[in-house]
Amino acid sequence: MRHKYATVRYLYNRLDSYNLQQREYQQELNIIHNILHNNSFPIKVHKLPTPNPVKHITTHTTQKWASFTYIGKETSYITNIFQRTDLRITFCTTHMLANLLTHKDRAHDKYSLSGVYKLIFPNCHKTYVRQTERQFSTRYKEHMTAWRNHSTTSNFAQHLIEEAHSFGPMNKIMEIIHCHKKGTHLNTIEKFHIHTESVKNNHLSDPQMIHPNAIFDTLIKTDRPLNPTTAQPHHPDYRHSQAPNKRTRPFT
Repeated sequence: MRHKYATVRYLYNRLDSYNLQQREYQQELNIIHNILHNNSFPIKVHKLPTPNPVKHITTHTTQKWASFTYIGKETSYITNIFQRTDLRITFCTTHMLANLLTHKDRAHDKYSLSGVYKLIFPNCHKTYVRQTERQFSTRYKEHMTAWRNHSTTSNFAQHLIEEAHSFGPMNKIMEIIHCHKKGTHLNTIEKFHIHTESVKNNHLSDPQMIHPNAIFDTLIKTDRPLNPTTAQPHHPDYRHSQAPNKRTRPFT
């Protein structure tokens, strides 16, 4: 937990160290509150820091740094040995957003796992991203059954019926995005990939699942350059919606 609280302190310290206008300061603060809310951290009132007197910084010789991957109290015990030396210590972690949102290849049958998947419409080539706690193959069969029975329990099948499209084989229309057990982490991964497809205007229209998210936009821009015509989310209230919204997820 120590490195998690250190991350929260870093976000607040970074906010206070920048010379931001009141509006920009509030936007950054809303983003921090959104991160804390999504990770079930308590949100406390953050006060503006009092200005400190300017201190004269004396020049020192070049310092040597060493990086340690933080794994717990063992790391703290080891790094405490270097406190009285000239070696400066910094910590790193493998739990980065890029690693958490990136799919890792697995050796066994991927369709026997669960997580986030993407269905591609064979005719119009639009996409449908959702998560499932059952096997991917089971979820595929459920979509196919809904399509055959003209049921409304599947938005994917309903679109195929309305547009008179065909239903393709699993290895052609189903793409496994990320394998993970059900929970908050999987919810975030699902929202990220839905947001990615919606920015490209390639996702099946579902307003209840698409919300503005400045963090996702930053990750998308960092990952790859976007077309200027589709770089901004199409949601009309994007610039005015930074607080987390609680919505009920529809049946998928």
